[in-house]
Amino acid sequence: MSIWIFFKLLGSLALLMFGMKTMSEALQKMAGPQLRHVLGAMTTNRFTGMLTGMLVTASVQSSTATTVMTVSFVNAGLLTLAQAISVIMGANIGTTLTAWIMSAGMSFDVSNLAFPAFFIGIILIYQKRYRYIGDFLFGLAFLIFALAILRATGQDMHLGENQTVLSFFASFDPNSFITTLIFLFLGGVLTFCVQSSAAVMAITMILCSSGALPIYQGIALVMGENIGTTITSNLAAMSANTQARRAALAHMFFNVFGVIWILFVFRPFIDMVCGWVGYDVALDKETVGATAFLANAAKLSFVLAAFHTSFNVANTFILIWFIPQIERFVCWVIKPKKVDEEEDFRLHFITAGFMKTPELSVLEAQKEIQSFSERMQRMFGMVRELLTLSSSSNSKKDSQAGDFNKLYTRIEKYEGISDNMELEIANYLNNVSDAHLSDDTKAKIRAMLREVSELESIGDACFNMARTISRKYNGKEDHFIDKQYDHLHQMMELTDQSLSQMNRLMGGRKESFDVNRTFNIENEINNYRNQLKTQNITDVNNHAYTYAVGTIYMDIINECEKLGDYVVNVVEARMGTRQKEF
Repeated sequence: MSIWIFFKLLGSLALLMFGMKTMSEALQKMAGPQLRHVLGAMTTNRFTGMLTGMLVTASVQSSTATTVMTVSFVNAGLLTLAQAISVIMGANIGTTLTAWIMSAGMSFDVSNLAFPAFFIGIILIYQKRYRYIGDFLFGLAFLIFALAILRATGQDMHLGENQTVLSFFASFDPNSFITTLIFLFLGGVLTFCVQSSAAVMAITMILCSSGALPIYQGIALVMGENIGTTITSNLAAMSANTQARRAALAHMFFNVFGVIWILFVFRPFIDMVCGWVGYDVALDKETVGATAFLANAAKLSFVLAAFHTSFNVANTFILIWFIPQIERFVCWVIKPKKVDEEEDFRLHFITAGFMKTPELSVLEAQKEIQSFSERMQRMFGMVRELLTLSSSSNSKKDSQAGDFNKLYTRIEKYEGISDNMELEIANYLNNVSDAHLSDDTKAKIRAMLREVSELESIGDACFNMARTISRKYNGKEDHFIDKQYDHLHQMMELTDQSLSQMNRLMGGRKESFDVNRTFNIENEINNYRNQLKTQNITDVNNHAYTYAVGTIYMDIINECEKLGDYVVNVVEARMGTRQKEF
């Protein structure tokens, strides 16, 4: 085999992988939100979940994308882990469509179909309205072109007549169980190394259809590829949250269990599939001649696709009845991480390496921003508690000093967490925005970047209030009078209501959110601030308290008003509206 044929093989595999990726991403851009709604609505039981996973994966040609969407729904509480496992089972069936597409490309000369697809695709790409259809056609054209090159390269290599290759595979005893295990291991390692089960499937089809690789060893490679692809997702999920790691483990358990039982019925099962396709297992090259042998071997790409589908369908039929047991098993193996929330600066939903589709990455970022928003309200709750502790009489002050300082330290840590969360989410969104995205998704990312900036400002406002309260608590100024504490608590109650409205929006659907409620609360905060500002000047003039105490008092009031403004900005960013002038 010349060096040019070798590079032609590698290049066509790269083109195949690129075509699959482009086609999958284009399909997800066209139907991403709808697919998420389908996943949320059609998983009422294990069977509808399995069918949903199968249909969605067949539509987008990516089991990874389906798994990512499923895990994000589990994190959001929209799906249980058991429902997610049923969707993943369906995804394993849906992804076998890829093997059928490849087997058709390997068996027939489809290269002429690629050129019209390229031509129509480039026209549509330059038309804004249809550019995702153009992207899909381009990806499909690359896939068809790559399959045609692979088919031609496989024929040029004459692997079925290459004595070195034939001798290598002949050195393995075809009847030995050890040989099956060796090829199973090779399939897993190859898939893990090239990070593409489609590429390994293509190599296997070339080897088998050329007559170089016996069908039993070829199918062992395909079984190994099933395990190899789950190793990749499990390694990627190691840095993810608990539910993502459990879903990845369930995926691995599904495939490993399937490989174990298929090994017990290995040859009868393969012989049955070969019978369906019309491949004669017993045909020998020396007996029938090279021409008849190669004609028979040409059917092997369809045998591999049929086995891949039959294996996943049978495995799903067996395991779908044991989903609760699988759920208990993965929960037993992967325990929730016990971390101190104040010390945990790691993002919970965004995971490096696990998100492979930009359109779907936005959903994870939304969940992270929701968590950020809830954390900011908890931080404000600590500030309210700090104010209560600061109102203690001098006799209690010494005994509560430890509690006050401990709470202030927690607020300080939360401020650091908010800074880190803003930077990490913003960096993640910036990385996502570098990809080729739909206009709607670009607009969402711009809005989300504004949201995280305003949420960080809420954290700053909370910390500013805490510092002011601490300065007052540890300073020599007089205490606030009872009337001031009443006003502060009332202002903080209004501010907390504003934060609650914000979190109701962040955790729900914006179509059902009454944005006027947020604007009305903001009006109340503004009017109350103005009222207290006037009252403060009067009280200082009447010597109800000192000017220094009045200044600290109004600093806290003004920070609450600023915090309310930041909340309105977050709500506007999420709703895509601007507040009308009052």
